[in-house]
Amino acid sequence: MERTLHGVGVSHGVAIGPVRHMGTAVLEPPTTQVAAAEVPREQARAQAAVEAVAADLIARGNLAGGEAQAVLEAQALMAQDPELLADVNRRISEGNSAERGVYDAFAAYRDLLAAAGEYLAGRVADLDDVRNRIVARLLGVPMPGVPDSDEPYVLLARDLAPADTALLDPALVLGFVTEEGGPTSHSAILARAMGVPAVVAMPRATEVAEGVVVAVDGSTGEVLVEPSAERREELRRLAAEQQAALAASSGPGRTSDGFMVPLLANVGGPADVPAAVENGAEGVGLFRTEFLFLDDSAKAPSEDKQVQAYRKVLEAFPEGRVVVRVLDAGADKPLDFLTPGDEPNPALGVRGLRTLLEHPEVLRSQLRALTRAVEGLSVRLEVMAPMVADREDARAFAAACREAGLDAKVGAMVEIPSAALRAGSLLREVEFLSLGTNDLAQYAFAADRQVGSLARLQDPWQPALLDLIAAAAEAATAAGKSCGVCGEAASDPLLACVLTGLGVTSLSMGAASIPYVRSALAQASLAQCRQAAEAARAADSAEEARAAARQVLSGA
Repeated sequence: MERTLHGVGVSHGVAIGPVRHMGTAVLEPPTTQVAAAEVPREQARAQAAVEAVAADLIARGNLAGGEAQAVLEAQALMAQDPELLADVNRRISEGNSAERGVYDAFAAYRDLLAAAGEYLAGRVADLDDVRNRIVARLLGVPMPGVPDSDEPYVLLARDLAPADTALLDPALVLGFVTEEGGPTSHSAILARAMGVPAVVAMPRATEVAEGVVVAVDGSTGEVLVEPSAERREELRRLAAEQQAALAASSGPGRTSDGFMVPLLANVGGPADVPAAVENGAEGVGLFRTEFLFLDDSAKAPSEDKQVQAYRKVLEAFPEGRVVVRVLDAGADKPLDFLTPGDEPNPALGVRGLRTLLEHPEVLRSQLRALTRAVEGLSVRLEVMAPMVADREDARAFAAACREAGLDAKVGAMVEIPSAALRAGSLLREVEFLSLGTNDLAQYAFAADRQVGSLARLQDPWQPALLDLIAAAAEAATAAGKSCGVCGEAASDPLLACVLTGLGVTSLSMGAASIPYVRSALAQASLAQCRQAAEAARAADSAEEARAAARQVLSGA
């Protein structure tokens, strides 16, 4: 019998196919005591397994490229963490086997992360995956993962590790559904990059039986279980119509009455550029430079290495605009040489611009590298600081850019409610704003962006979040300056129209989302966008806001 389940849609498109379940791992090793004479051998086994897993993660990243590569390289660094390895060796020296030492050491570190205000919940999932891979190798058993299948299917799982998500074959995996995760989890980000329909945070997803046909709508978050033949045909027809609309939409972003809305791409490095160009990005709205620094968390990359990476991205958009976010370190992106390891709540501690102002030499080196990278190029370089809280922060960053001789527009990210509420004050020091809606929602609702059970409060349709976006956009309009959105909110085609109606001047997103947003904008006038924005802000919940905007834009 047909029934509908609801989760959070995180990657556009419709997938229809039989269910296959992700293999689950029961990898807690037995408690085995080893003789003192065996301790060096067990420690060597543990070290070898760690190195093998790290190498495998890096190899998977090299195959996947793009954002997946950066995520998997970060996991490899996690596997090789010196403090973790020291704890593993200590436990082995007390008589534990290599696999038990690894399991218990990772469990202790997991508890520390889980207690850190839950901000690092996403890291906990990654840590579990690394632990399972190391233990599986030590036990000599295969790591359960993506099922083997000769026929295309819809993958269901409690959660998906980045190492599994990154290498999904879109020809076989039509879409996926998970019980855990949220709109900004690694799995969601990688799904969007791959263009695979996906729904996350769907309760009891794994209870759907193997082989049952489901229809996954990655836009609405609906999963139809055992849809009728008529319903399947209707969904296929709607999907075909959408694909036709996407194919017919080209050129720069604009509303139906010609109001220009530049559509930009979020990138993590040169590997993401081809997809951005292929999907018609008019430039880059968020260049996440921290991925370059995560290659080696023990020290900053050399200035020459930074120049090479920055220039490759800048050269790809000779007539476009590239907005570079300087290093955003701290919280879930710790760097050994920069960020403190003992903060009680890293999400509210020294991160983003605060970290750079405490280590001005790192900021100066990055700004010098950008100055060198843009020499001789026609691209419009813009540079912005993460986690700006007030005018004092904005002033300090603008001064650093001037001292470095950087010939570029200087901007501030609006990720903290104080910055949105006092955007006019920030704009006295900087030339543009860029809204990071993921963190802005996290801080506005005190809701960890990685915790699936809080997905309702991470919904970018929340009217309170729309109010904060409107406040920043209105301040930018009054100052005659630009205000873009580079958070995941921009990748929702319907919400992109609302953001335009709120006064946002550009939208930046994962490359795969650009055609969907371009098509949606082309079907709405600026007046309709403004009416939809007004209707959404008048609602009392995210669901009501979404429905109200859809009613306006559909002409119903």
